[in-house]
Amino acid sequence: MQIGLRLHDAKQLPLEERLLEIRKQGFVCGHLALSKVIRENTVDNSALTPGYAMYLKNMFARTGIDVAVLGCYLNLATPDQEELEKNMERYLANIRFAAHLGCGVVGTETGAPNTAYAFEPACHTEESLQLFIRNLQPVVEYAEKMGVILAIEPVYKHIVCNPKRARQVLDTIKSPNLQIILDPVNLLFEGNYQERESIIKEAIELLGDDVAVVHIKDFVLEEDKMKSVAAGTGMMNYENILRFIKEKKPYIHTTLENTTPENAVFAREYLEKIYNAL
Repeated sequence: MQIGLRLHDAKQLPLEERLLEIRKQGFVCGHLALSKVIRENTVDNSALTPGYAMYLKNMFARTGIDVAVLGCYLNLATPDQEELEKNMERYLANIRFAAHLGCGVVGTETGAPNTAYAFEPACHTEESLQLFIRNLQPVVEYAEKMGVILAIEPVYKHIVCNPKRARQVLDTIKSPNLQIILDPVNLLFEGNYQERESIIKEAIELLGDDVAVVHIKDFVLEEDKMKSVAAGTGMMNYENILRFIKEKKPYIHTTLENTTPENAVFAREYLEKIYNAL
């Protein structure tokens, strides 16, 4: 596996210095959320030109870091039509940008049927799922035209909350340009974390063929609430997901989440030790 991390979790430096820093730490890829990382210039839609994409592509290449994920985590199920249109425009701009940037995937989560992008019981209804699929369809069609992979990330508190619903989205849209970011911890919540091994197994069985990127973090319980933390500092057992990577996904981009500059190397080495022992 090729291990990287979210660039906004790295030491807060200008982008090229940040990339050099994580390369020194032994990482080879990154999750790039433009608005969370780049402060030197605007990253509005109109700024995402082919020239800027190629400028960043060359910067990443000379620092030895792949862009594993270009993050565009906006709500495709908002009931606010004006907001939805702006979100769609942002997705299309990121997809165009990705075509010149040469990144692995444009990544997104799957929203909520409210303007707050907050969990409510309606997130898990069939109506919300169908709304998300309808709004996702034209984004995927645009990704096909631009030769870019769009990858959705199932999250318990969002509309695509489990492996079965993710499989339904894939089977409904039926596009090779729609794939999966698998983050095992995101499939868990306070009511199911004790069944995490069976949940991860189901995710691998239903979605494994379509997994393009793996996100890895850990979790702890604080006052009966789940809190995401760096890999190796919580309750997760990684053997099943790492065995899946080793056997089925050679050289897949595997990005760490919820690390700090102080514990990122520990998290990487912790996972590598398990991986190498399998």
